[in-house]
Amino acid sequence: MKRLPTDLQLLYTIYRTYYDTFASYSEASPKRSSKNYVPIDIEGIARTFNQDDDIVFGRLYYHLNEKYRYNQKDGGEVHLFAPVVGGDRHCVHFPYLASIVASLRDQDRKYRIATSMASVSLLLSVVSFTLSLIR
Repeated sequence: MKRLPTDLQLLYTIYRTYYDTFASYSEASPKRSSKNYVPIDIEGIARTFNQDDDIVFGRLYYHLNEKYRYNQKDGGEVHLFAPVVGGDRHCVHFPYLASIVASLRDQDRKYRIATSMASVSLLLSVVSFTLSLIR
């Protein structure tokens, strides 16, 4: 069975791959329908992870978009992923994606630090216990 990428791996790959596209937007000669919504190549992202296109689309549309979508005070909705924005297909809200990636990276860092500290504590306990048995 193919290993599924984590949400962080998937979103960070999209961020890394499409940052230059987002940053190169020009109001004078726009190449997409919106500055904030950047169209992505689902097939290309799926190939990166050796996954089926529908798996990546489903993760973005059915899971991540539902997880991170929110309502604004004026009643509008902000979507992480939209199948169609203007004339563009498969678009991610890039500034929001960047915020989510930063948050997931912070959570991952905290998890790794806590796990490392617990592992070191366990190792010290085992060493201490072993030394007490030897003496």
